[in-house]
Amino acid sequence: MTLSPTDIKILTLLQDDARMTNQTLADTIGLSASPCWRKVRKLEEDEVIQGYRAVLNRKKIGLGVMVFVRVVIDSHSEAEAKKFEEEVTALEDVVACYSIGGDADFLLQVVARDLDSYADFAMSVIRRLAGIKEMQSMFVLKEIKPQVSYPVKKPL
Repeated sequence: MTLSPTDIKILTLLQDDARMTNQTLADTIGLSASPCWRKVRKLEEDEVIQGYRAVLNRKKIGLGVMVFVRVVIDSHSEAEAKKFEEEVTALEDVVACYSIGGDADFLLQVVARDLDSYADFAMSVIRRLAGIKEMQSMFVLKEIKPQVSYPVKKPL
C-alpha cells in the first residue's frame, strides 16, 4: 500500500491524539470534513489503522514492574511453536510477545505489581509453559522511550 502525504499526516496526528474530532483533524491537514472522514475510513478498512485505545500509566494502575523475558523452546516444530504462542496469548500479564531471531526464540514483555508478583508468575506460569528450554528475565529499570507510536514515512 502506498501512503499519500495526507495519509501520513492523518496517521501521525491520530497517533498523537486518537480522540481528535474529524473536524479538527480536517482543519489541521487542510481538508474539508467529508474527504477527511473518507480517508480515515479507508485507512481503517485497509487495516492501516487497526483500532483506537487509551494509553495508560502502568504505575498508576498498580503495575510497578516491567520485565522482558527471553525464551528458548525445546523443539522448533511448527506444532510446538504454535502451542507456545497460544498459551502466551492467553496470559494477560504478558502484554507483548515477539518471535525473534538470534539466540532465543521469543521475547515476552511482562508487567507485574512488584518483584514478588513477577517471581511467582515467572516460576508458576511462564516456566510451566509448553516446551520451554530456557528463560532469562531482564528487568526494566527506567523507561526512557516507551513505544507509543510508529514513525510514519512515505515509502521509497
